[in-house]
Amino acid sequence: MAELVSSGEASPSELVDAAIERVEQVNGELNAVIHPLYDEARQAAAGEIPEGPFKGVPFVLKDLGAAFAGQPLHMGMQLLKDAGFKAPFDTFLAQRFREAGLITIGKTNTPELGILPTTEPAAYGAAKNPWDTTRSTGGSSGGSGGAVASGMVPMAHANDGGGSIRIPASNCGLVGLKPTRQRITEGPLVGDNLSGLTAELVVSRSVRDTARILDAVEGSAPGDPYVAPAKLRPYVEELTDESDGLRIGMMTAPAVPAEVSAECVAAAEETAKLLESLGHHLTGSSPTDAMGGDGPGEGIQDSFLTRWGAGQAVVLDQMGMLLGREITSDDVEPLTWALAEIGRSRDSGRYLRDVGIHQGISRMIAGWFEAGHDLLITPTMAEVAPKLGEIDDTLTDDPMDAFHRSFPSGAFTAIFNVTGQPAISLPLHWTAGGVPVGTQIVAPFGREDLLIRVAAQLERAQPWADRHPPVFAG
Repeated sequence: MAELVSSGEASPSELVDAAIERVEQVNGELNAVIHPLYDEARQAAAGEIPEGPFKGVPFVLKDLGAAFAGQPLHMGMQLLKDAGFKAPFDTFLAQRFREAGLITIGKTNTPELGILPTTEPAAYGAAKNPWDTTRSTGGSSGGSGGAVASGMVPMAHANDGGGSIRIPASNCGLVGLKPTRQRITEGPLVGDNLSGLTAELVVSRSVRDTARILDAVEGSAPGDPYVAPAKLRPYVEELTDESDGLRIGMMTAPAVPAEVSAECVAAAEETAKLLESLGHHLTGSSPTDAMGGDGPGEGIQDSFLTRWGAGQAVVLDQMGMLLGREITSDDVEPLTWALAEIGRSRDSGRYLRDVGIHQGISRMIAGWFEAGHDLLITPTMAEVAPKLGEIDDTLTDDPMDAFHRSFPSGAFTAIFNVTGQPAISLPLHWTAGGVPVGTQIVAPFGREDLLIRVAAQLERAQPWADRHPPVFAG
């Protein structure tokens, strides 16, 4: 699309109008875009557009995280929907998307506060998977995943606190890169969200687009609490590197207790075989070797809950200040309130202890890489995209049952939010029924270059660009 604009074969206005037509064609079935911004997009397309690498390309923002002043920001919440809440300022990342030349045509569906790995908020209803509309798109960037997979836009903003880029990428047959912690600024309001669990970027259809947008938006901003290591060279230069001989481990049993679907194991094993055929070396080793064999198990789950619950508690407090009143259990979904109550009940000493547990796990995994491994392969998820309605905080008397039901979705992803390492999900496997199943590849801290290089090699060896879901605009 950017090349069409650059060559004069198409105008930004034509691309925006075409994207709007595609949204209107399939969004009624998928419920991916919840805030159309068509008038603003058309006005932007007709005006002066920054000379970025994606000049004139239509784009959507997830309704959580990056935002433009004056546009809706509801974060999956009925509370903010009823209040007609709008973002008070541009985030730094939204500004960088604009500077890259992207034109935002809408905002996408997300679960309340991005808590669950499925996008089924009470406020806006379920986002449906274009590969199988009875299944989840994943979460929390599920609306973005559905929008890209169905051909509404070529890529979409996403963010990730426990797998929320990689899980929708797996469920929707997309590329989803979670960058290194603080590779991309979360400012100006946020320093390190949830003490560094979250990261921002996109879901896309190609490794090329992911590398190019990462080049365009990565980097710190004044006041950030810390920064990721500087990149070695532009990420797009990794796309054509044919290097081989990397030492790669594999982990098909997660570091937390969860049964793993045979389809998910098959996805990882097929990727391993493909990498061997490309000249890389599979070592048979896993980071759980450095954790005593079975991994940290229940300890990492409960310590993650401490940080996750604290995050929900502070967000509800901040919303109370914004709205001028105390937030109560009637204002939010049952799971949101249950998590916030856990966050309030666990004291500051326990929080620091659990962060310390996570730092210890991070050192063990970093030590495994330092001991001679370049990359790690895992399934992206322990389950194939679940059916809509399976993860529901109203199904039982205890809303935490929905949180526990979510473990198979995040069993392989959340630990790398804890460690801060970059990880990418690639669409290299489909079930016999046509449902995509992702493979996750993880690199040492700061080494997105390795992920992009190897992901590009895999994409060349086993292309997925010609695969389209049954619900597809075009």
